[in-house]
Amino acid sequence: MGKQKKKRILVCGGAGFLGVNLCQHLIQAGHDIICVDNFSSSGRRNIHRLAKQHPNLTVLTHDISSPLKLIKVDEIYNLACVASPVQYQLDPVQTLKTSTHGVLNLLELTKANNARLLQASTSEIYGNPHQHPQREEYFGNVNPTGPRACYDEGKRCAETLCFDFHRQYGLPIKVARIFNTYGPFMQPNDGRVVSNFILQALRDEPLTINGDGSQTRSFCYVDDLIRGFTALMESPEDVRGPINLGNPEEYQVLELAQKILELTGSRSQLAFQDLPQDDPVRRCPDIQRARDLLQWTPRTGLEEGLKQTIDYFQQVLRDGSKKAKPTREQPILLGSDIA
Repeated sequence: MGKQKKKRILVCGGAGFLGVNLCQHLIQAGHDIICVDNFSSSGRRNIHRLAKQHPNLTVLTHDISSPLKLIKVDEIYNLACVASPVQYQLDPVQTLKTSTHGVLNLLELTKANNARLLQASTSEIYGNPHQHPQREEYFGNVNPTGPRACYDEGKRCAETLCFDFHRQYGLPIKVARIFNTYGPFMQPNDGRVVSNFILQALRDEPLTINGDGSQTRSFCYVDDLIRGFTALMESPEDVRGPINLGNPEEYQVLELAQKILELTGSRSQLAFQDLPQDDPVRRCPDIQRARDLLQWTPRTGLEEGLKQTIDYFQQVLRDGSKKAKPTREQPILLGSDIA
């Protein structure tokens, strides 16, 4: 097998949970990476540590809802958008702008570079689904005026823009619909169920469960998802998606809580609270399309992935207790500093 061609790759939202994992993977593959993030919900520490270790990673502070100057790249991964309800509901207008203005700006940049774009879409496309498991052909059940709509409808519009640019300009696009993903580099306060439960368990605080915990989710370990991203990006041009990327094993939220209590040895109790509006009752992907077109399936079981994630958050808590002093970090570049 020949050596892979070195590429210049733009990762938008590159300082976030998925972004740091993706940047790390692409760096190890030998590519030059430009990470773009506005740091509205991402910390700087993880991406700065990576940048200090790898000179082929450049960090650029920018909000993609404003146009980017022409950056010469071969590929663009768009992961930019806060992904937890707690965060995206804080500024719903900006959330919607990121998925509409932002995606439009990146599509124009892709077109100008004759590049290839992978859009990170979401299982939220399906809303509170009537079809189970969810197949890509399912149009979904989304409330367009509810509190989650800024994210759900924004991502739906982003997919529309991608496919319209493909139809109108022949643009090479890839659309991945991501289901619940967890693993190292999750933000401690992002409000997602796995990080919430692990941190609450490690602190011996009550694990807060929405509803009675009978709602289901599928949990994909981040390394598996990143393999899916790169397999989709490297797939033939006629493989555009959308393609579900997630683990088809389905768990009740209550089962997840009990598993985390077992693995952490925590004394935490369970605390039940009201189910938020439009919270999906069942969520699980049909990944047959990913199997057929990408030869991709998850490899990491839930217990193995949770152990890795618990280890990560134990280190985060140890680091936090030290309250490390600010360090001299690689400078953040402004939009005019890179071409």
